[in-house]
Amino acid sequence: MDAFPTALGLAELIRTKQVSPVEVLDETITRIDALNPALNAVIWRNDDEARADAKRAADLVVTEPADALPPFLGVPIPIKDLTAAAGQPLTHGSNGGSDELQTEDELTVAAFRRAGMILTGRTNSPEFGTVTATENERYGITRNPWNTDHTPGGSSGGAASATAAGMFAIGHGGDGGGSLRIPGSCCGLVGFKVSRGRVPTLIEAWEGAAVEGVVSHTVADTAAILDLIARPDPLCWYNAPPPDRPFVEEVGADPGRLRIGMVEGASLGLPVADACIDALHSAGRALEGLGHHVEPTTFDFELAAMAAFITAVNGSFTQNVDWSKVSAYNQAGHQQGLATDAVTYLKAIEVLQEWSRRAVSRWGTEFDVLLTPTMTIEPPPAGQILREITEAPDAPPTTVMAMVAFTAPFNLTGLPAVSLPLHQAPSGLPVGVQLVERPFNDAGLLRLASQLEEAMPWRDRHPA
Repeated sequence: MDAFPTALGLAELIRTKQVSPVEVLDETITRIDALNPALNAVIWRNDDEARADAKRAADLVVTEPADALPPFLGVPIPIKDLTAAAGQPLTHGSNGGSDELQTEDELTVAAFRRAGMILTGRTNSPEFGTVTATENERYGITRNPWNTDHTPGGSSGGAASATAAGMFAIGHGGDGGGSLRIPGSCCGLVGFKVSRGRVPTLIEAWEGAAVEGVVSHTVADTAAILDLIARPDPLCWYNAPPPDRPFVEEVGADPGRLRIGMVEGASLGLPVADACIDALHSAGRALEGLGHHVEPTTFDFELAAMAAFITAVNGSFTQNVDWSKVSAYNQAGHQQGLATDAVTYLKAIEVLQEWSRRAVSRWGTEFDVLLTPTMTIEPPPAGQILREITEAPDAPPTTVMAMVAFTAPFNLTGLPAVSLPLHQAPSGLPVGVQLVERPFNDAGLLRLASQLEEAMPWRDRHPA
C-alpha cells in the first residue's frame, strides 16, 4: 500500500486481488495506532466490527467476479462525529452527548455501506461543528499532521488530519460554513462542498447550508464518492437537478474557456495573509495559462446576511443532549435560539434568500467562476479557537471569522465550491485556493478542478 493511498487506488488493488480487504484494514489499524496518539484525529474505534466486515469483504472478492463487486469494497472510511451511523455513538463532540449507539444510518453512511466501504472509527469535531478548529472539551485538541502545533481546521478536522496523515485514503465530513474546504486548505487536501440539495440527508440542516461530503487526496476520489452519495432521493423535500453523466466522467474533461473573477479582498475588511494572496495569484496565472480569462473582482458577505445566518444556526440547536454539560459557547448559542421567536427566524431566512439572489445573479453575467483564497490566514495554532470561545463565550471568535470569510457565503447561496491544495506557504503549511461555480454546476467545478490538478499537481506533497 502507498503511504498516502487514494480510495480509487485501494479499491482497484482489492478488486484485482493484489491486496485483501483484511490486509488493508490491518494496515489502517496499524497506522491509527502509530499516528493517532500525536494527532487525536480518531476518537472512537470499532476495530473488531471493522475486522469482521473486512473478512466478509475478503470472502466476496474470492467468490464474486470483479465486475460484480461493490465499487469501493474493502476501503476503510471513518465517520465524522456529527453524523449518525448505526452501531456507533453520536456525541457531537460534546460532554452533553450520549454514548448510546445509534440505530439508523444517515443517508451518506448507508451509501458508503452499499459501496462496500468498511466503517472504521469516528473522527473528532468541534462541539456541534460550530467553530473552525477541531477542539472540544470532551475529546481535546486535534492536530495538523503538517505541523502538530497547528490546527487541521474544522469542523471536519479529524477527518482531514487522519486522511492527510495517511491513516485513511479518504475521510467523511460535512460543510456548513466551510467545514470541508477549511480542513482541506489546512491539511493539503481536496475539500468539495456540493450544491444545496445535491447530497440528500434525512433532515436538511441549517436551511440546506450544511451538506455532507468527503476530504480526499484527488479530485477523482471526490468525484467517485459523489456518484455514490449524490443520488436524488424522492423522500427528500429538495433535490438538485440530476447530472447529465457520472461525476467521475467529468475528471479530465474539457471545462471550456471560462471567465474567472478573482477576489483578493475579504469580507468585513479582514486582512488577507501574504501566503493566501500568493496562492491566489499563482492559481490565477495557471488559469490564464490554461486559456481562461481572469479578471479582478470583489465579493462581499453583507453583515445583515451574516447575522441572519447566525440566527438560522442558533435556531437549529435541537440535538438531544444534556445542555448542562455543554460548553458555555454553545450554551449561549442555544439560549439565543430559544429566545428567537418564529417570526424573527422566518425574517432571517427571508434576508438570506434576498441576499443570495443578489449574490448569485453575478454568475453568468459578470463571470462564470469565482476564484478566492480559501481562508484569510494560514492554519492557526492548535488550541487558539478553543481558548477564544472559552474566555469569551458570548463573542464572535476572531479567528473563526478569519477562517470563514471566504467560505461561509457559499453555504448560504448553496453554490458548489471546492478548496484545492495548490500552494505551500514558506512556513511549510498548506494553503488552499477556492473555486465557486454557478448554481448546481458541480460537474463544471469538477472539470475545472481536475484541470488545475493536472496543471499544478499536488499529489506528491505530503506531511513528513
